[in-house]
This record gives sequence, structure tokens and C-alpha cells, in this order.
Amino acid sequence: MELGGALSIFLGICVSCLLLISTWKRMYKEGKLPPGPTPLPFIGNLLQIKTSEPFKSFLHGYGVALANGERWKQLRRFSLTTLRNFGMGKRSIEERIQEEAQYLLEEFRKTKGLPFDPTFFLSRTVSNVISSVVFGSRFEYDDKVFLSLLRMINESFIEMSTPWAQLYDMYSCVMRYLPGRHNRIYYLIEELKDFIAERIKTNQATLDPNNPRDFIDCFLIQMEKEKGNPSSEFNLKNLVLTTLNLFFAGTETVSSTLRYGFLFLMKHPEVEEKVHQEIDHIIGLNRIPASEDRMNMPYTDAVIHEIQRLTDIVPMGVPHTVMRDTQFRGYHLPKGTNVFPLLGSVLGDPKYFSNPQKFNPGHFLDEKGRFKKNDAFVPFSSGKRVCLGEAMARMELFLYFTTILQSFSLKSLVAAKDIDLSPKLSGFGNIPPTYEVCLVPR
Repeated sequence: MELGGALSIFLGICVSCLLLISTWKRMYKEGKLPPGPTPLPFIGNLLQIKTSEPFKSFLHGYGVALANGERWKQLRRFSLTTLRNFGMGKRSIEERIQEEAQYLLEEFRKTKGLPFDPTFFLSRTVSNVISSVVFGSRFEYDDKVFLSLLRMINESFIEMSTPWAQLYDMYSCVMRYLPGRHNRIYYLIEELKDFIAERIKTNQATLDPNNPRDFIDCFLIQMEKEKGNPSSEFNLKNLVLTTLNLFFAGTETVSSTLRYGFLFLMKHPEVEEKVHQEIDHIIGLNRIPASEDRMNMPYTDAVIHEIQRLTDIVPMGVPHTVMRDTQFRGYHLPKGTNVFPLLGSVLGDPKYFSNPQKFNPGHFLDEKGRFKKNDAFVPFSSGKRVCLGEAMARMELFLYFTTILQSFSLKSLVAAKDIDLSPKLSGFGNIPPTYEVCLVPR
């Protein structure tokens, strides 16, 4: 090809790109969308993202796509009802948490006060709570399959928080066939789905419709009831993915919050000491903590709330899809637009928290030391899309923190002033830094 012809083609491409970008800008201005950097064709705002802290780069965020519309309504209604029937927020789920907390104490005692990484100690105990509901049984702590699942869940949570996750989420139909780190997410999720699919097969082979053992059984029974309904969302694919959502969320979010909580308490030993004092005064050392103790322990309750606020495990929330053209505060949101509730922006709002960057349980205490609610405390989101596992997660956090601190004091390997609270990775989730702790019997 002659030089002149190649130059003409190059100039033609440049002019076409400029025209396309100009048209794109004009379209967005005329559409009265919320203000923000103009997205480029195909890649959107990817170039404006800070890869280390994508949350701080948006007016919009990123995450994994979840159900919307009628599918969401059917699955959420069923999941809430089923989980409540299996004890969510009731005495039976409390007993499961208390039982698992005692297993955890046994494992902690085996460390004999030596340094250890608490990551998989905490994920094993928390995961067993949701496993008992979803799968109908708990796993032994040394179960190799269980440990493999937990590692996959932990790694998936990390991978979802990398810059690659944005591209995978936007173009999964293409990205899964291209080489790169993003493929790790795909393979991890597929392995988790395969495990759940095998559990479903086992349940199908031994199903008693009159005696459901767990969430999977209940879903299978509902599938049979609605097999003649063409608009039903109760099918095998939704069963696998809904079970995965419950298992994943019920494992990683609570265990990560506990792991981060240890770090905050080691950074602020005076706070840990006050929690010890309240535990000794209200619960003592001769009985296990119960959820009803929370109302008599305002300081401990405030500490847990403050840990959740600053931990901000899922800062961008999960995406919701606009189901019809919507006018919001003078802006137009077209049908099909993904909207992210930036939970982190609320949890750190100085209008509601006097010093939002500082760890201060006083954010949740009144002048008399009584616990006070705060409308900006939304780690579980809010409205109709609030986390369906909120009741169980709140109970777990209180019972695990009080049970552990009733028996142990936390000892850091470094001076409190040198403890770095910065997340290892911040994206879909705020990933706690890796550290070791010593648990000293009280």
C-alpha cells in the first residue's frame, strides 16, 4: 500500500473516532443524565478509574450483575420466607451460631497464644452457619473440600475487587475467551457452581417433599409445584445461582468484617478494654453470650456498628437496574440503566458522623452512653433491596465478637500506632489486610 493511501486511511479513522465521540457527548448532554465524565464508546469510563481505588473514581461503580424485575421479586420473596422458616432471626439460628462459636473457641485454644492468620478460622465458622441452612449440615473444620471452597470464595472476593473485574462484568461474553487475569474469576465461579450443582443432585436423589431438610430441598419442591408455569423463575439455573449467592455472601462478608474488627480493636486497645469490661459486667465468664444481651450492652453494640461503618465491606453496594424511564432529581435515567447505591459515601458522610475518618464508637452513643441509631448506617443497603441476610449477619457479628472477647484478649505483633488499616484491595469489596494475631486467654 502506498504511503498516501495508508495516511488517508489513518486520517479517516481519526475523523470517524472524533465524530463518534462528538455524537456520544451530544447524546449524553441531551439525555439529561446525571453529571460526570463523558463515557467513551465501548470502554465507557474505564480510563478514568483509579485501579487501586475504583470506589473513589465514580459517580457510578461496578460489581457483579444480580437479578432484577419479576425474577428478583420471585426469588427474594421465596428466599426470605424459606430462610425465616429455617430460623433466620429466630432462636434456632441463634443456637447454630452459638454452637459454631464454641467450635471456634476450641480451634483458637489450639493456637496456645502463638501468632496465626485468622482468615480461614473465621471463614470456616461463619460459613458453617449458612451451610447448615443452605445445605442442611455443617462441615468439619479439617474437611479438604470445605477448605477448598473457602479458598475459592476468598479468592473470588479478591478478584472481584481488581480492575479486571470491571471489564469482565461489562463484556463477560467476550472476556471469558481472551487470555488474562480476568479468567480466574470465571473459573472460580464455575467451580463453585459445579460444587453446588453436585449438592443439588444429591438432594434430588434423596428428596422427601414432606420433609425438607434445607434451602435446596425447599427450592426443589417449589420447582415441582411450578413446573407447569411458563413464567416461573424456579428452575435449576436460578437454584444454583441463588444458593451460590447465599453461600458466598453468608461466608465472606461477615468473616471479613470480623477479621477487620480484630484489627480495629488492636489499633485501639482502650476500646477493647471497655468491651471486656461490659462483657464481664453483663454476661460474666460462666455463660455463653446471647442475642438478647445486646440491648444491655450499648458500648459493645456501638463498637460493632462503628467497625461495620469503617470497614465498609461492599462500598458500592450491588447494582440495581432501572425498570422504566425514571426522572430523579431533575435527571433522566433510561430504562435498563444500572444504578449503584454508593454505600461508602453515606457511611462516611460528615453530616451524620462528626469525624467520619476516625474510629469512634461515640458515633453511635448519646450523651448518656445509650446506644443511638443513625439513619446513615446502611452497610446492608436500604429499601426493598436491603440485604436479605441482615438479621443473621447482625446476630453473628454480636455473638462472635462477644464470645471471642469473653475468652481472649487480642495481642498484635506490632505496636498499635504501626497497625495499617488500609484495605489490601478496594473495589467491589474492601479486602482486609493480611495480618497475624495472638489470642491470650483471659
